[in-house]
Amino acid sequence: MAERVVVGLSGGVDSAVAAWLLKRAGHEVVGVFMKNWEDDDTDEYCTSRVDLVDAASVADVIGIELHAVNFAAQYRERVFAHFLAEYSACRTPNPDVLCNSEIKFRAFLDHALALGATRIATGHYAGSRIAREEPSLVQLTRAHDNRKDQSYFLHRLTQEQLRPVMFPLAGMSKNEVRALAREQGIPTWDKKDSTGICFIGERPFRDFLARYLPREPGPIITVSGRVVGRHEGLAYYTLGQRQGLGVGGVDQAQGAPWFVAAKDASRNALVVVQGHDHASLYRRTVDVIDLHWISGTPPQKLRVAAKTRYRMSDAACTLHWTSNGARAVFDRPQWAPTPGQYLVVYDDDVCLGGGVIIDPVEVGPAAKASSEATLP
Repeated sequence: MAERVVVGLSGGVDSAVAAWLLKRAGHEVVGVFMKNWEDDDTDEYCTSRVDLVDAASVADVIGIELHAVNFAAQYRERVFAHFLAEYSACRTPNPDVLCNSEIKFRAFLDHALALGATRIATGHYAGSRIAREEPSLVQLTRAHDNRKDQSYFLHRLTQEQLRPVMFPLAGMSKNEVRALAREQGIPTWDKKDSTGICFIGERPFRDFLARYLPREPGPIITVSGRVVGRHEGLAYYTLGQRQGLGVGGVDQAQGAPWFVAAKDASRNALVVVQGHDHASLYRRTVDVIDLHWISGTPPQKLRVAAKTRYRMSDAACTLHWTSNGARAVFDRPQWAPTPGQYLVVYDDDVCLGGGVIIDPVEVGPAAKASSEATLP
């Protein structure tokens, strides 16, 4: 059945092909371009003007109308304020998750409904379907292209947000999307994928963050407490980070690069270890708070798969409920779970939801031994 579908057109190839597919299917398609950042909207960094021109070109080729809307105030209040608060607390947030739940599937959804839409669509690589055992429940599923699957970033959507959404690219690979765009004369077919901070883009990260948070330099130390360098501020680093530490010349005889293992806020110290497989980088138990379940209720099945980073593979674990969230006990220790990032839970190809990872209790070689302990 043909419907009025409002598509979020970003100026990239994915949303362009999503709109083209919907138009070909006979839907009444309307494009909306979202501008969500204004603080330094210059040609040096921000590509919003270029993206708007590209979105307009795409709309012209496909033959749909295009609206431009400004959500900068909502982005600053709902996403960027949280982003700064998390970095101030020495955590590493993932703004893409809140961009989706608060802007693309809330502010944009509300705007689309005001335009008379019955459905909305995006260029995300993800899928949705009605649950077989419960027809009133919409499930979020992985995309066919597992390398591009973006369900991790959509895990905080609610039933109300997911129900009107269409994901036209669910069954396509990125190569197929680009090939189709080229075949149909879509001008952005070879445009580079966007990177950097959600809706802000690529920036010299430390300089950008220093505009909003004060620099607080301190020592870089080993797990034994030996000072091996100086950091520019704990906010600028994340667990598992290898590049940009400035301690490459120390203990090179061991032949292993340095990695960030922890942030010691009480001493304003960055804790580093040598070697990707150092025990201090691994945890078998991961505690999470601020849980969100797409179905609206916690899963009954406690043996699940989960990932602590977008690019990581699923890992088998058992969930244990705690007083303020949950603890995931993995069958095998996980590499560098990072406070502020998300643990996202799956049951086969269905994304169930997840929560925010909180700080590990211990630092150093004892941490892995402690995390191996069996929970009561």
